[in-house]
Amino acid sequence: MGYRDEYQKWLTDPYFDEETKQELKALEGNETEIEDRFYRSLEFGTAGLRGVIGAGTNRMNFYTVRKATQGLANYINKQGGGEKGVAIAYDCRNFSPEFADEAAKCLAANGIKAYVFESLRPTPELSFAVRHLGCIAGINITASHNPPEYNGYKVYWEDGAQITPPHDTGIMDEVAAVTDYADVKTMSKEDAKAKGLYQQIGADVDDPYIEALKSRILHQDSIDKMKDKVSIVYSPLHGTGNIPARRILKELGFEKVYVVPEQEKPDGNFPTVSYPNPEAAEAFELGLALAKEKDAELVLATDPDADRLGVYVKDSKTGEYHTLTGNMSGCLLADYEIGQIKELKGLPDDGALIKTIVTSNMADAIASYYGVELIEVLTGFKYIGQQILGFEQKGKGTYLFGFEESYGCLIGTHARDKDAIVAVMALAESAAYYKEKGMTLWDAMISLYERYGYYKDDIKSITLKGKEGLAKIAEILETLRKEPPKTLGGYKVLSYRDYKTGKITDAATGEESSTNLPSSNVLYYDLEDNAWLCVRPSGTEPKVKFYYGVKGTDLADADAKSEAFGKEVLELINSMLD
Repeated sequence: MGYRDEYQKWLTDPYFDEETKQELKALEGNETEIEDRFYRSLEFGTAGLRGVIGAGTNRMNFYTVRKATQGLANYINKQGGGEKGVAIAYDCRNFSPEFADEAAKCLAANGIKAYVFESLRPTPELSFAVRHLGCIAGINITASHNPPEYNGYKVYWEDGAQITPPHDTGIMDEVAAVTDYADVKTMSKEDAKAKGLYQQIGADVDDPYIEALKSRILHQDSIDKMKDKVSIVYSPLHGTGNIPARRILKELGFEKVYVVPEQEKPDGNFPTVSYPNPEAAEAFELGLALAKEKDAELVLATDPDADRLGVYVKDSKTGEYHTLTGNMSGCLLADYEIGQIKELKGLPDDGALIKTIVTSNMADAIASYYGVELIEVLTGFKYIGQQILGFEQKGKGTYLFGFEESYGCLIGTHARDKDAIVAVMALAESAAYYKEKGMTLWDAMISLYERYGYYKDDIKSITLKGKEGLAKIAEILETLRKEPPKTLGGYKVLSYRDYKTGKITDAATGEESSTNLPSSNVLYYDLEDNAWLCVRPSGTEPKVKFYYGVKGTDLADADAKSEAFGKEVLELINSMLD
């Protein structure tokens, strides 16, 4: 069936409501938009759904949410786990509470109990709730840091991590098998409640979640001494972080916490930013203005579902606020957590630091310094969660810290996803610890560079929307795959890894070895002088991303090398688009 046939079906089939039909009728004459909405079904990938909100098979709406949930319900029941139930959370985005209820009603109609949060909650608390409640799975309605027009649907399994093999492909197959929207089961919320298949949750999960975070504090003594001296500005960027982040800081004793008032309240339209991403400089404009007014030394912002944390820290010598990239804040926390565990109680023999393949090589240096194992996994925090599950199943391996370059980390194993609330807590704690020693967090960051080397990491990306964009992204990857470059950014290629085939090839000898990681459409180039480049399509947006890293002799040298490499990367991208 072509996209036009699908369009007509949605216009005429009595299954679809009148509001949906009116939205689609208004598109008549806009062939490009009609094609984009109906040329395919919104793909249920290895993490779930994510797309623009609107009517159509390639959009996030009640019908695509129900269809995905029916496939998930079929898989759960075939696994015999329906009696355990499913935890459901949602963020501040438009239609998030409504989509959460649609998922719950579909599960209930399939005999599966839904535990639905009473109001918006962070992604890491949903991960915690799955295990705390003993659920078979979890659903989080969120589009993370995507633009306002997006929403999404993340699926978690009973270990609290986003779905990994074999459950990801199993659920994907079940969702794909639901070909007729009319076959999707649903029931009223009232009937679901009456049958005990819809239960609201709230403080009964909030309180143990916060206690789990507080149990990870290493230096309450430093907080007690510096609680009225560490000044923190925080923004939830209109998202879910406001209540839990403020609660944890207050309960630990921090007295100077200032919330950006314009960004405090939940709002799915994100009126103060075009892109609610703590990686973006614009997200911090209001926070930095407040920080200067309050003379704050730490400026924090969480993304809408509070699994990513952006950071600025003040240099007391110059008064300048420096941004910490995800790699920088991740390394700062990794060194603090592992170093203080060693200092206070000693490191376990089987301790491990886990990072993704696109994360800074400074992590390798930190692991080497402390004599702990460095484990590298594919991009996606679920693979870090998978390693934690493996430690539990084998009875061998102690998780010390895990992070990825995209502003996400996890301290402790209360959740199996990145947790910006625990990161807020840990950065505030470390600020108190270093302040007691007469240091700022920027001083601590400089100390890391002096100890481990001046690593500089960055990313370039291009957005290629629509059907043609997806084809162009595939073409870029295939061109690089078929014609491996001998040099990149002026650096000689030493080896290249094709995670799709699982092979690592030595550029000089042609000798091949295995990546020992699952198949993924990612290319990685190890370059001379500790440089590297990784190319991968985004799993959540119509983008192809180019990650890279260099190592300099000092900060200025690292910055210069990174800037030059970035220009070369952009030239490479543009040459492929010509």
